[in-house]
Amino acid sequence: MSFTSSSRQLPNTDETPERETPEPDAPSPGTERPAPTAEGQRAVGTTQDATDPEPERGATATEPEPQPVVRTPEGEAPAGSGAGSSSGDDDGEDDGEEPGPVSSPPPPAGHADEGGDEGGDTGPAAPSAGGVGEAAPPSGRVRGWRGRYPVAATVLAWTVTGLAAVLVLFALLMPGKADQFHPAQFLRVPVEAVFGAALVLVLPRRPRIAVSAVAGLALGVLTVLNLLDVGFNEYLGRGFNVVLDWALFSDAQAYLQDTFGGGGALGIAILAVVLVIAVLALVTLSAVRLGNLVARNSEVATRATLVAAIVWVTCAALGVQVTGVPIASEHVALAVQDRAHRVRDTIRDEAEFRKIAKKDTFANTPPDQLLTDLRGKDMMITFIESYGRSAIEDPVMAPGVDATLTAENKKLTGAGFAAKSGWLTSATYGGSSWLGHSTFLSGLWINNQQRYRTVTAGDHLTLPGAFEKTGDWDTVGVMPGVQKAWPEQKFYGIDKLYDSRDLGYRGPKFSWSTMPDQYALTAFERLVHGKKHDKPLMSTIILTSSHQPWAPIPRTVPQDQVGDGSVYDAIEKAGKRPGDIITDARKSKEEYGKSIQYSVTSLIDYLVRYGNKNTVLIFLGDHQPIARVSGDHASRDVPVSIVAKDPKVLDRIADWGWTDGLQPEHNAPVWKMSAFRDRFLTAYGSTPHS
Repeated sequence: MSFTSSSRQLPNTDETPERETPEPDAPSPGTERPAPTAEGQRAVGTTQDATDPEPERGATATEPEPQPVVRTPEGEAPAGSGAGSSSGDDDGEDDGEEPGPVSSPPPPAGHADEGGDEGGDTGPAAPSAGGVGEAAPPSGRVRGWRGRYPVAATVLAWTVTGLAAVLVLFALLMPGKADQFHPAQFLRVPVEAVFGAALVLVLPRRPRIAVSAVAGLALGVLTVLNLLDVGFNEYLGRGFNVVLDWALFSDAQAYLQDTFGGGGALGIAILAVVLVIAVLALVTLSAVRLGNLVARNSEVATRATLVAAIVWVTCAALGVQVTGVPIASEHVALAVQDRAHRVRDTIRDEAEFRKIAKKDTFANTPPDQLLTDLRGKDMMITFIESYGRSAIEDPVMAPGVDATLTAENKKLTGAGFAAKSGWLTSATYGGSSWLGHSTFLSGLWINNQQRYRTVTAGDHLTLPGAFEKTGDWDTVGVMPGVQKAWPEQKFYGIDKLYDSRDLGYRGPKFSWSTMPDQYALTAFERLVHGKKHDKPLMSTIILTSSHQPWAPIPRTVPQDQVGDGSVYDAIEKAGKRPGDIITDARKSKEEYGKSIQYSVTSLIDYLVRYGNKNTVLIFLGDHQPIARVSGDHASRDVPVSIVAKDPKVLDRIADWGWTDGLQPEHNAPVWKMSAFRDRFLTAYGSTPHS
């Protein structure tokens, strides 16, 4: 059938028509009106339905049921029209956008607002003859709970839009360090938002949606990278390197599995993946939603953008700050620039380091001119995991650790040993222990994974390698933390390696640590040091009991009870769990301090029991503990000590200025860890031949 702009049709000829009230401006008989467009029908219906009488009995209804008018963050719309939907669907537009707020009467039928076909329905819906509570007619665009609960729909729409704005603002201003999360950081005007709003205002519909989506996705990626920065700064004291650090995720997964078990590690991995997907999706959708809202409210948005631009320029020019934080923010631009510089510097560093690694002061020194003043000595180089300066100077940890160092130093002097101690600045922080090991042993600054791969693939002389090169020492390694093939053994010059699979341990793991330090040293004595050998030993030992999360911690047991390690079952079960301390900074500090006390005690007890007049021990930390323990602004310094019975050994380093005993003074010399190799080789009779 054909429809006219009138709300009535011709009466049913089978029935007697009732008396009609003439329409004031009805067309003359026989005149047929053309069928209106959708816009025209709605516009005309708006003006006529309010005064039209009820349709004649038997006539077919041609207009939709009355819809209450509600106001949403996107504009006025009839209840049930889709306004207020959190998803923005079914709002009367082909592109799925939501109608904007109406500040003027609806345009004439057929008029297109700014944006062409994206205007949709701009005026309030006209009431029709239907009664309240009647079902929506088939012509209704959206039915369901929005029509039944218009107020709830409005509140939901405002809430979702507000959350979208908060999320985008958070992503624009999010810092990369945990200690920078404070209110002033987020009370800023981001210049990127000003430019983004201005761009959205001038773009047509399709480019606008595309640009909003791409910008939202890029902002989501930046947010994920910022989250990684927070984690890396917390654990490693540096930001995430997008070129080099992807390989560390496998190590992180192994650490989680050792700490929380397979199920816990899997759950954390799944949560991490879900978080990344959620961040990317939500930030993208939020940017698109806000872009549509700005375009819908172009007049208001234009004024707001101009005001924001003026505020930003004024604050930037005057340097206005709140608690030291500038109001005018260009955080995203600076973050992107910083990451670009990191990538560029990483690429350049690879080529430069290859040249540095080829230069070696002692590369061509003849074997008989290396380490001439240590011939006949049994050498031990021992790393204590995470043994940092904070253990000696932090007010929470220092009392216990300092007391232990004092007590162990008395044991040494009572057994005829003496010690000198200083500070070294590690190339790493909080983790990546292999970077500290390689820096100390090679004399090169190995502060990233790329440098580590480069140096270990070459033949740069290491401290164990120098002892091996002389032909006068057997070089061995005791590394309970190594649980699989370790190709770096050849680079370090270690003839025989004893890893976690070779030490005969049958006890429980202590979180990440495969075995207690006391057991590892006992196994070293049983398998290597206690056996008869033709040459002195040069032993590299890595102790792991002080590795995070510092729960549970082993206890020292009588030496004759160590056995195969089964004695530690009860100790492990009685210890704290990682979850007991991992989120509490003070508890983590306390347990970390106890782990350092245990490792130092185990090492000195071994030396006093099994050392002799020819034993020389060098022991040090590989890096500071994580920021939650050492503090957000802690140094990268670690203590280092040389212990010997022969006074001539310590006389050789008398000019180093180190402190007597196991505890270096606060003002003792601080060297870069990479400087130790050359100083040590020179002090003990090695002749440079580069």
